[in-house]
Amino acid sequence: MSTLSNPFLISNYESKEYFCDREDELQQLLRNVENNANTTLISSRRLGKTGLICRFFEHLHEEKRIATVYIDVYSSRNIDDFIHLLADGILRKFTEKTPIGKQFIKILKGFRAVFTYDDISGTPQVQFNYQTVNDKEYTLQRLLQFLDTQPLRVVVAIDEFQQIAEYPEKNIEALLRTQIQQLKNVQFIFSGSKKHTLTEIFANAKRPFYASTQFLTLKSIDKEKYRHFIRLNFEKGKRTIEEEAINYILNWTNTYTFYTQFVCNRAYLHKKVTVEVVKRECAIILNEQESVFLQYRKLLTAKQWNLLVALAKEEKLNQFYSKDFMTKYKLGNSSTIKRMVDALLEKEMILEENSTTETTYRVYDIFLMRWLQRTYP
Repeated sequence: MSTLSNPFLISNYESKEYFCDREDELQQLLRNVENNANTTLISSRRLGKTGLICRFFEHLHEEKRIATVYIDVYSSRNIDDFIHLLADGILRKFTEKTPIGKQFIKILKGFRAVFTYDDISGTPQVQFNYQTVNDKEYTLQRLLQFLDTQPLRVVVAIDEFQQIAEYPEKNIEALLRTQIQQLKNVQFIFSGSKKHTLTEIFANAKRPFYASTQFLTLKSIDKEKYRHFIRLNFEKGKRTIEEEAINYILNWTNTYTFYTQFVCNRAYLHKKVTVEVVKRECAIILNEQESVFLQYRKLLTAKQWNLLVALAKEEKLNQFYSKDFMTKYKLGNSSTIKRMVDALLEKEMILEENSTTETTYRVYDIFLMRWLQRTYP
């Protein structure tokens, strides 16, 4: 394996050497697969759920006994898109040069599929021409049956699965549940970032997927483990970083994976990293993001923006409707604040976090929160 020039990745997954912890989560995913149980993986954005899936798939590949298929359905609008993405995901896993890939392409041609090739990667892509709604359902069934008949067990990860709740087809959950429960050789990871929607899909007794999976909710990585990961990678790169600088990074980013990696990625450009170096890099990051944050303001009403600023100043809030909070920031009465909170939750501008003891709220984007704190002292 080649050594990366910067070990703090902020985009694609590379390998386990550049992945921090998640050992407990990996073990739970493995237990679920070994017990033939599907998993609902819930995580707020930028906490590392896709990286966790990639790390888990890497582990399964090392075992050489389970095949994996990954699809991201965030861009999908209907069942047609879902089927298209699933077929593309299978084609990426079982390429046309392999015996299984050739078999799959033969099946696809039976559906009057049209093949094209990506201009950049050269990988094949497929489009289907349906005559009836039944054709769509049959195509989906045959794709899943193809996976079920493979000599190896198969794990399929469907990222941003909550998107199916937005499809115009009203029976999509029942259709998927009916077909999935017939499979003997395939397990699923249904992952997503909208906790409320995923909980409704999988925990509502009136919905088809009720009680069909094991839940796994992703939390922030333990600070001590992240501290060790940061220190170790700086040492490997023959760089030094002060403990105070590491602590500042973890506190400033709330130990959220993407933001922590981003700041460490910038800090790694320096041979010797002090807390002053980190603070300068953080200021540069906020300046670079400012035009985006100003655009956010255009998407909100003045009152919604003021509530967002107030929440950023508090950093974390248990109760929007306390007398002290409403008086301090002059945001109106409780019913007005509730409407604004609901709107900001829907826009994913604020995040609701639940524990066994309390519910708290914070600005969703950590960089936005820090920018608001700096801009509106």
